[in-house]
Amino acid sequence: MNGSNRLGEESLPTPQQVEHSHHHDTEQEQTDPTHGVGKSAHPHVHSEESLRRIVNRLSRIEGHVRGIKAMVQQSTPCPDVLLQIAAVRGALDRVARIVLDEHLTECIGRAAQEGNIDVEIKQLKAALDRFLP
Repeated sequence: MNGSNRLGEESLPTPQQVEHSHHHDTEQEQTDPTHGVGKSAHPHVHSEESLRRIVNRLSRIEGHVRGIKAMVQQSTPCPDVLLQIAAVRGALDRVARIVLDEHLTECIGRAAQEGNIDVEIKQLKAALDRFLP
């Protein structure tokens, strides 16, 4: 994790759009960890560049977690392991921020134009309730 922030790149326009779908079922139990997986309620369209950037960040985090696992297996001192865990938490928080920003600008903005903003806001609040401590 090099700590560099590439948020400036996020504003670059891209002509290609990718459509993927998320299902938001606010009636489902909030304790279900698979909430919404594999179901489609409405399309969320994001640029290929944006999706690529998020997936790349998650891949780096995945590698970092494997590194932490190796540290534990090699009996690395606990403070060093905790420092690396903190770095992964920070990286995940940055990815979450990017996903939230994308959702607010793209999905919520689109819902406002289409007249179904109330549903999107309710679903976002339910997601934030599970996400935030």
